Amino acid sequence: MNSLVIGLGWGFLVAAQVGPIWLLCARSVLRGTLRIGLAIGLGAALMDMAYAAAGAVGASAILQVTALRLSLGLAGAAVILWLGLRHLATALRVRSGTELPAEVLSPASAFRTSLLATAANPLTIASWGAIFATTASAHLMAGTIDLPLMLLGVGIGSWAWFSLLSVGVSALRRASSGVSVRAMDLASSLALVGFGGLMAWRTLRL
Repeated sequence: MNSLVIGLGWGFLVAAQVGPIWLLCARSVLRGTLRIGLAIGLGAALMDMAYAAAGAVGASAILQVTALRLSLGLAGAAVILWLGLRHLATALRVRSGTELPAEVLSPASAFRTSLLATAANPLTIASWGAIFATTASAHLMAGTIDLPLMLLGVGIGSWAWFSLLSVGVSALRRASSGVSVRAMDLASSLALVGFGGLMAWRTLRL
């Protein structure tokens, strides 16, 4: 049970950090429904579990290879930039009244987009590797970690955060005017583009 609780805490805290997936979820709920946000959260939680598993078994060591780290980092940045620019174009069309019906995501397509966007940052493996090392050194596991149970906790904790975010944004959307929602839509799309650029810059600086 201790492993599950630790995983829940880490999964929730990591998911709660403002980043591209956070913005993608908020923006999608603004433009769609609560179910779309829950689907995005599920995709992000599954990828968090996968990357946490990779970090736990030491896969972050492969990122010491400079060429590989640069390739993965720039590829991830390109995906986030592409998503941000696509959403920005949609936000501008909505403001001008020329939104396309196909641009309203279904839960299934939102889930696939979430998997792609979360998988686009494989450098997260290094973060999870550091988290597991910190947890072990703090003796929180007392030498007995149930890895599957901890990974389950990571997934549940991550999805719990995205569920709370989705519910909050859905309530905010209902309480806001159409103009406010469009402004938040445009701001979150611009922020996604900014995160893509930041990821590329940080990758090149490492």
